[in-house]
Amino acid sequence: METVIKWLGKMAFSGVTPSGHEIKMDAAPDIGGENTGARPTELILNAVAGCTGIDIISILHKMRLNPIAFHIDVKGDRADDHPKRFTNIHIHYALEGELPEDKVVRAIQLSKDKYCSVAHSLNAEITASYSINGVNGEKKL
Repeated sequence: METVIKWLGKMAFSGVTPSGHEIKMDAAPDIGGENTGARPTELILNAVAGCTGIDIISILHKMRLNPIAFHIDVKGDRADDHPKRFTNIHIHYALEGELPEDKVVRAIQLSKDKYCSVAHSLNAEITASYSINGVNGEKKL
């Protein structure tokens, strides 16, 4: 997989993904940016959530389960010193529908432990939790 990122001036960059989608990145004004795009670190959190979300939906569909709603909350803690990498990432999966807890847990674990290439590409501890129909799950992930 390859991509090319083009400098747009100041702190802004634009890239086109191998699948043809444009991504704009920029820095905050206090460090010379103009806030015209996402921060690269924001994209990392979104990439982890998107990757694992796609996995989970795919796995649930293979189990013949169809969530009626699904959102993912991601919180990343960063080191204070440079390179200010993510040291911990917590992902909370909130699903709704007729979903047996053991099947949801299995889908999350498969994504977290086996399938999510984005998560496995990071040097951060990644933890997870979940809720079904607004009720927090009790299984340890």
